[in-house]
Amino acid sequence: MNNHGPGAGRTPVTKAKDSKGTSLKLFTLLKQYKVSLFIVILFAIGSTIFTIIGPKILGNITTEIFNGLMLKISGTGSIDFDKINGIIITLVLLYLVSLLFSFLQGFIMSNVSAKISYRLRTDLIEKINRLPMKFFDTKTHGEVLSRITNDVDTLTQSLNQSITQIIASIATLVGIFIMMISINIPMAIVVLLIVPFCMMVLGMVIKKSQAYFVSQQALLGDMNGHVEEIYGGHDIVKAFNGEEKAGVRFNEINHDLYHSAWKSQFLSTMMHPIMGFIGNLSYVVVSIFGSYMVIKDKIVVGDILSFTQYSRTFMQQISQLSQIMNMVQQTLAASERVFEFLAEPEEVDTTKKKLPVSTIKGNIDFDHVHFGYNEDHIIINDFSAKVKSGAKVAIVGPTGAGKSTMIKLLMRFYDVNSGSIKVDGHDIRDFDRQELRSLFGMVLQDTWLFSGTIADNIRYGKLDATLDEVKEACKTASVDHFIKTLPDGYDMLINEDADNISGGQKQLLTIARVILADPKILILDEATSSVDTRTELLIQEAMDKLMEGRTSFIIAHRLSTIKNADLIIVMNEGDIVETGNHEALLAKDGFYAKLYNSQFEEVE
Repeated sequence: MNNHGPGAGRTPVTKAKDSKGTSLKLFTLLKQYKVSLFIVILFAIGSTIFTIIGPKILGNITTEIFNGLMLKISGTGSIDFDKINGIIITLVLLYLVSLLFSFLQGFIMSNVSAKISYRLRTDLIEKINRLPMKFFDTKTHGEVLSRITNDVDTLTQSLNQSITQIIASIATLVGIFIMMISINIPMAIVVLLIVPFCMMVLGMVIKKSQAYFVSQQALLGDMNGHVEEIYGGHDIVKAFNGEEKAGVRFNEINHDLYHSAWKSQFLSTMMHPIMGFIGNLSYVVVSIFGSYMVIKDKIVVGDILSFTQYSRTFMQQISQLSQIMNMVQQTLAASERVFEFLAEPEEVDTTKKKLPVSTIKGNIDFDHVHFGYNEDHIIINDFSAKVKSGAKVAIVGPTGAGKSTMIKLLMRFYDVNSGSIKVDGHDIRDFDRQELRSLFGMVLQDTWLFSGTIADNIRYGKLDATLDEVKEACKTASVDHFIKTLPDGYDMLINEDADNISGGQKQLLTIARVILADPKILILDEATSSVDTRTELLIQEAMDKLMEGRTSFIIAHRLSTIKNADLIIVMNEGDIVETGNHEALLAKDGFYAKLYNSQFEEVE
């Protein structure tokens, strides 16, 4: 299916909320490339001028041939082919210069667009690293990624096309009108009178087709989402015999898409015959009026040919400009999303002392901590606890109780509302955030591996580690034997999903990564919740080795795994409801005891 007309093949045009403000920011960005853009404008105008002069010279050839024929018929002369050859050579040279200018403007503008894309992506990635954690709590991954990929691509590609096309179209319209006036003012006025009718028809078609293009893109999104969902969960679909239901839903979307697609394509393809009709109408007017002017001896025959070509190009440029306006709206909408992201409030570094972390042992002191994601709703109320270096602290509670909040406070993803958290007697707000986080090693429920070798994935914990150090960490994590059974061992390439490695083996690899990093403080977040019993024993053994001599914070659902914790923090609905060790909490016969006994009963 071919795409024609406004919006064809592109995402639907979304208007910017603040077109003026976004335009100013975009102009400020473009100002940094003002020399290159000035050259682009000069070349665009130069190319347009040479193209515009062409029909006038071509008209001179027609006039020479006509006059020569008249002389030959009257017997007083003949066609001057030498003069015609000279005009043709001049015309070819003009078109070659125009082509060269077009090539140069395209080359420079593409380079500028690529530089803008490079810079914006760099700025966006650097911005991500400076954004506070609360920003990501309110945005999906897809939302963030679309700014870096889709929006930057849309901005630079449409910018590349729209700038050169706007300059060329405006220069062409102005130049053609000047050329028409230079030939004959009355005929130029006649052509100009057709423009309002042309604009009115174009506006109606564009408005109607754009609505169908928006519908088409929305339905395409629905179809892509449906196909991705069914393909991603094809095993579940087959297990529940859901093929028929999935097929029915696909047919519904496909049916609606068909109707929107043919209507949008039909209306957009109608642009060409409509503009052809208006162009032909202008040719008729020019021919009739021009013939009258020739009879009155106010214009030569060649000028009628020139006028016909100018009239055609004039109408084409009006159509082109109307389509460019859609592209400009698209550019502004994408620019606004990028600039909004770059304007997001950054994580403010209030650290004044910037204490070193090299001598930290791992003593943690929670001193009357109050915290709430919203100041109106405090979820940690006046919590105090002392954790000695090397101690094991378990944080337990039902799903959604707020267990991860404590970890976020420890790593300064958020700062406490009042009170303090101290490491070796120093407020964590007196440490540089990055240096503070270097004290921590994390093993999460959801393992994270990137595309690369197994050795590189483990070395992520210590980028300058030798292969021997990597192997030693893997031996401690009880995963060295498994790696050696793989086709390429430590050099085996895995993708980010690591489909060829089991969940338990992935977890052991992440534990090896943390062992290699050798952190002072550990955070273990449900590290054994999604593996079988045998693998759980391996992981538990690896984690026990990992926790030796380190302050450890363990988030766990399986309370049987944290019986030997030095301190257990029990959370429920965002509040800390109990603290103590396993025996003391059971003796209280409170919330922890109920949780523990319910799990014990389930096992029985």
